[in-house]
Amino acid sequence: MAGGHSPGVRRRRLSAALRRLRDDSGMSAADVAKRLKWSPGKVTRSERNEWKFPKRSDVEALLDLYGMEGEERAHLLSLTEEARGRSDWHEYADLFTGPLPDLEAEAVRIRTYETVLIPGLLQTPGYAEAVSRASQVVPPEQIERKVTSRMARRGVLDAPNGPLLTAVIDEPALRKVVGSHTVMAEQLRFLAGMAAHYKVTLLVLADEVGAHPAVDGAFTLFDFPQPEPGIVSIPTVVEALYVEDPAYFDRHTLVFDAVQNLALDPQGSLDLIGSIAAEHDKKA
Repeated sequence: MAGGHSPGVRRRRLSAALRRLRDDSGMSAADVAKRLKWSPGKVTRSERNEWKFPKRSDVEALLDLYGMEGEERAHLLSLTEEARGRSDWHEYADLFTGPLPDLEAEAVRIRTYETVLIPGLLQTPGYAEAVSRASQVVPPEQIERKVTSRMARRGVLDAPNGPLLTAVIDEPALRKVVGSHTVMAEQLRFLAGMAAHYKVTLLVLADEVGAHPAVDGAFTLFDFPQPEPGIVSIPTVVEALYVEDPAYFDRHTLVFDAVQNLALDPQGSLDLIGSIAAEHDKKA
């Protein structure tokens, strides 16, 4: 699954590009609809990624209207074909209420702040199983597949074009007993090992920092190739929320930068992880 194909994200890229081209043209959605003899709703749906399978003929009509030629035109038409495919994650589609695996596969950078859990891309099977069982949201018969899918997601970190991951983890997440002390000791040792991965930066926000800008909750930032907008993901009890608004993304970027600056440096973070893992070992 490493570097998996993500038609859903390609559709999002295509929609963002078409919206940008219309803005640059100075035309309104109503203007475009009138010129192409479409309904205004068809134009807005294409720009909001509310289509299932973009039609090449529709995209060609829009590019003709906007006067788009050359390499960018070829790129957008190629994107149209890729957007019509099926995600490599289709076998796990029933387990995800949002586009998480596709976003991870297509991002160039992922920045995540976690309050009480280890980030999903850095979880061990034992820890992931304990989280799924405790949630009471995942049906018991689906837990094994849920864990398998979570382990498969980590493959993006080994993909040549996979994202860089910066994870800031609040100290309580290291101390909370998820599953058992044995599970936690194993998880923290694995976490320390992942800190050596060339694409992973792991930082711990120590308890002694006290209140901080992100104290209200966890969130994840997905960065994509410019000029595509980033996405903020905020977990809830049942499913995550995904927000594309640039101003919202920028505010969360400022918050993330603040907690990153407050966190221990990489070596200090490893030292704290090691000492807490030892405490779990003693209690196991």
